[in-house]
Amino acid sequence: MDISSIPSPCYVLEEAKLIDNLRLISSVQEQSGGHIILALKGFSMYKMFPLVKQYLSGATASSLNEARLIFEEMKCKAHTYAPVYKEEEFDEILSYSSHITFNSLNQFERFKGKVGTEASMGLRINPQYAEVETDMYNPCIVGSRLGITREALGEKLPEGIEGLHFHSLCENDSFVLERTLIHVEEKFGDLLHQVKWLNMGGGHLMTRSGYNIGHVVKQIERLRKTYNIEVILEPGSAIAWETGVLVSTVQDIVDAQGVNVAILDVSFAAHMPDTLEMPYKPRILGAYQTELAGKYNYRMGGTTCLAGDFMGDYAFDEPLKIGDKVVFDDMIHYTMVKTTTFNGVALPSIGILSTDGQFKLHKSFGYETFKEKL
Repeated sequence: MDISSIPSPCYVLEEAKLIDNLRLISSVQEQSGGHIILALKGFSMYKMFPLVKQYLSGATASSLNEARLIFEEMKCKAHTYAPVYKEEEFDEILSYSSHITFNSLNQFERFKGKVGTEASMGLRINPQYAEVETDMYNPCIVGSRLGITREALGEKLPEGIEGLHFHSLCENDSFVLERTLIHVEEKFGDLLHQVKWLNMGGGHLMTRSGYNIGHVVKQIERLRKTYNIEVILEPGSAIAWETGVLVSTVQDIVDAQGVNVAILDVSFAAHMPDTLEMPYKPRILGAYQTELAGKYNYRMGGTTCLAGDFMGDYAFDEPLKIGDKVVFDDMIHYTMVKTTTFNGVALPSIGILSTDGQFKLHKSFGYETFKEKL
């Protein structure tokens, strides 16, 4: 990748890497007989939807806008789940959806009459088990609003319910899935015999190095055969895992009471919010990911006025200069979808490095993007 030819700031999707991920995930479908669909909350770059559709079974939405985007750009109907559906939006959501999953029995009772045979209806269940360390990303903590616990369901599912859905993984491996299924089946195994499909949500990071593909295939096969059901997975991170970067530029270098801070034209708060929420430290290409004696050490400063908009510390073999490019790795999944214009900062452009090595600018943003939100 010729970084010098890329505008800054800019997300750059590498098409070849996306294809590699899609081929691997497609192989899981073929071996297991399961269905794997794209979760738009993790990757909504609709320019790539025709490519994704060549390998995956479809996509999942969590809002009217996502369902419509799937329908218009992927040319298929969505598997739709939302914590709540609004009366004024539901008919339109239904028109874009092949599956509708309800978060509560209240929501099911409210809207089941509208659905009829237009879509397959399901309920989200809460197995009350998750191996997620950060509470913000854990849907099974005590008091979680997401999903129905076993004691809230009777011995027979409501008439019209054809599927169950759980989502309690977050960038986990297949062994976490196996342990989770123990709890799902202990609590809901009898009900699985009453449905046509089980959606196991997202968090299956099958494109991460070391993930045991054979093991997840066995989990899917066992469920299909044991309960005679269709098994659906909807990874968010796995689709676009390690498929691209965020290119930024050093705008200033300041001595902050003995700490060298390189202030960039990107923001951790506005453009990479998961780095502060999860939190995690993003990799910088060509840099050491920690402060090192004998190297040139810098804290990375974001472009907003938020005091906490920084990330440290990194070491470089050569001193940074104003105008140098700083490239953050693995910035496509769960990043572009979360950007904001806080402080009026411009959103990074979006580009594609195609399989022939050519960079193509897909989209750029300016003042109108900021203004129209307000």
